[in-house]
Amino acid sequence: MFGIDSPELLVIAVVALVVIGPKELPGMLRSWGKWMAQMRGMASEFRGHVDEMVRQADIDDVKKQLTGSQGLDLQALDPTREIKSALQEGMAEGEKAMAEAKAQIDNPLVEPESAPQIAAEPALETATAAVTAEAAPAAEPAPSASEPAVPAADEKPAKAVAVG
Repeated sequence: MFGIDSPELLVIAVVALVVIGPKELPGMLRSWGKWMAQMRGMASEFRGHVDEMVRQADIDDVKKQLTGSQGLDLQALDPTREIKSALQEGMAEGEKAMAEAKAQIDNPLVEPESAPQIAAEPALETATAAVTAEAAPAAEPAPSASEPAVPAADEKPAKAVAVG
């Protein structure tokens, strides 16, 4: 300790015993021990503060490296921002579709984008059936008086004639 060997320490103890005296020496050693404990406490507190400053400086350096690097964008990794943008895109598409539908409902004179194909097909079938019926009237038996005439599902019913 402090470069003092045991023979030198023994000489210091004998000189202190002679100078201070045997009655005052235990009190003096006690106060010297308290003083040393206080000095050690202050040294450990100082060391703790220095370590905290170094740790804080290291954290600041790491933070600067992370925010300064071009390869890593922490805000781009935010999942809530991605979800919000997807929801906003969906809402914009929905609002656009609603506006188009409202415009079509408000203006009934505008023709639809594609005409329904179903209306043209039954008209073609009825025209074909009428031509076929005129060409071969003897092929089908005439309905008897007891059986009512039932029109085909795709044929239009004829106007009723008043009997009377």
